[in-house]
Amino acid sequence: MRHPIRTSAQVAVALAAGLLLAGCADAEPMPEIAQAPRPTAAPATDAPAAAPHRTVGGPGSACALPVSFGVPEKWTPKAVEDPENPEFAALTRQGPATVRCEVDAKPAGHVGFLRVWTAGKGPARTALEGFVKAERNTSDVAYREGGSGAGPVTEVTYTVRDELTEESKEERAFAVTTPKGTVIVHLGGLDTAEHRAMIPAYELARTTLKAL
Repeated sequence: MRHPIRTSAQVAVALAAGLLLAGCADAEPMPEIAQAPRPTAAPATDAPAAAPHRTVGGPGSACALPVSFGVPEKWTPKAVEDPENPEFAALTRQGPATVRCEVDAKPAGHVGFLRVWTAGKGPARTALEGFVKAERNTSDVAYREGGSGAGPVTEVTYTVRDELTEESKEERAFAVTTPKGTVIVHLGGLDTAEHRAMIPAYELARTTLKAL
């Protein structure tokens, strides 16, 4: 795993973001600071999913969600506390969605998260489009329709350009409609290399997804 050297300005931004997200003191700084070369968004992958270690979203799990899915060994789920608090809206809301759960990859040797967001009832594609449009400096946005254990999903890959570093990195997400509303599962990462290394965890979540 690479640990890029950060400037003092980048460290200040990371510390400020970390203090704002209640209950997630060890969470990855938001916005994530990229250090990768400028890539273009990769197409959806057929990479093999990582072997599951635990289930997130089911009875007794760390996050109460409308869905459940498997996460790799050592990845650590944690519910986001008080996500509806308007004081933290800039960090806990993106378009129509509110963040509910973060699955931290750092214990497994990666810098990134699977984040689970929920939105109101309606088409998954509409919620996902609103989610991506609310992200700043996106490009190379590509959608495709797929499937999961919870039914049809809409997936998206895109590139985000960081204003501080003037570098870009890949991100991806999928959305599924449930009786309790839309669920969006997003994979970011410190940079594109970290993102690509974590794609098997994303695929595991998608392929083991079940509506509750």
